[in-house]
Amino acid sequence: MSAQADASGPVTPVTPIAPVGIDELLERVRAGYTRVDAQEAYAASSAGALLVDIRYQALRERDGLIPGALVVERNELEWRLDPTGSHRAAEATGHDLRVVVICNEGYASSLAAASLHSLGLHRATDLTGGFQAWKSAGLPVVPGVTPAHG
Repeated sequence: MSAQADASGPVTPVTPIAPVGIDELLERVRAGYTRVDAQEAYAASSAGALLVDIRYQALRERDGLIPGALVVERNELEWRLDPTGSHRAAEATGHDLRVVVICNEGYASSLAAASLHSLGLHRATDLTGGFQAWKSAGLPVVPGVTPAHG
C-alpha cells in the first residue's frame, strides 16, 4: 500500500487500483450502454440524435465526413458536450441529448461514450465499427476538407 500526503498534514494510505487491460476496460464500459450499428446510428440521426465525429483531422481529410455530424477532437469532447460547461457547443442542449460518438473503428468512441455518461449524458452511445462501418454500409459521406497550403 502506498501513502499520499496533502497540503493539510498527515499522510493518508492510498489503496492501489488493480491494473486492467484495455480489452477488459472496453468490455466493462460497453456493458454500461447499448452500442449502435451504422444503420441504427443513421436512423438515430434522422430522429434528432447528435452524431459526434471524434476522429483526428488527417482521418477526416483522408476518408471524408458524415454530413451533419459535429466534429469535436477527442481531447475537447467533454468540454464541448457538457451542457452545463462554459465551453459547450451550441448542440449540447441538455443531459437528455441522444449522442452517438464516432471514431475511426469503434474503440476510442467506446471510452468517449463512457466518459459522457460520467458527465450525466445518459443517452450517449457509440457506433460499433466506427466511421469505417458507416462508410462500408454505404451511408452518406462527403469529402473531408483539405486545408489550403500557402
